[in-house]
Amino acid sequence: MNTSDGKPRGGAGAEDTDDDRRETESERADRRWTELIQEVRVAQTGVQILFGFLLTVVFTPRYAELGDTDQKIYVVTVILGSTATGALIGPVSFHRIVSGRQIKPQAVVWASRLTLAGLVLLLGTSTAALLLVLRVATDDTVVPWLVAGVVAWYLLCWFVLPAWARYRHTSAD
Repeated sequence: MNTSDGKPRGGAGAEDTDDDRRETESERADRRWTELIQEVRVAQTGVQILFGFLLTVVFTPRYAELGDTDQKIYVVTVILGSTATGALIGPVSFHRIVSGRQIKPQAVVWASRLTLAGLVLLLGTSTAALLLVLRVATDDTVVPWLVAGVVAWYLLCWFVLPAWARYRHTSAD
């Protein structure tokens, strides 16, 4: 969808049409890279702490007491945590490898995609970890409802509200 002057409205890259900044492509890429790295730092810290704790569980005496289903949930959780960690650290590696190659705008796009994938994987990690902990700590009958409620909250905070704000503030003219 375009505005009356033919510029794209909403959708991917909408922030790139902001003429009020009067940035060059390089300046815009630098700004977007800095913003992205600040966002990634928050997510990286959380996923690394969660993943670190997950790695220790298998070495506790309680792990051997877990049933087969809970051990499988644990393995899935560790794999999700590992992949989330990889995706959220990926932008740093990406930047280091392509630095100086004059492709920062493309690097920002790829790093942004890795970050979004990392957030989705972090959602999966948090959900699986919560499922495992609640299965061990509470009555199984309420666990699905508790997990569903928390997942709904994550989805609302991480994806629905930002998507709504993006739509609302880019489609009204």
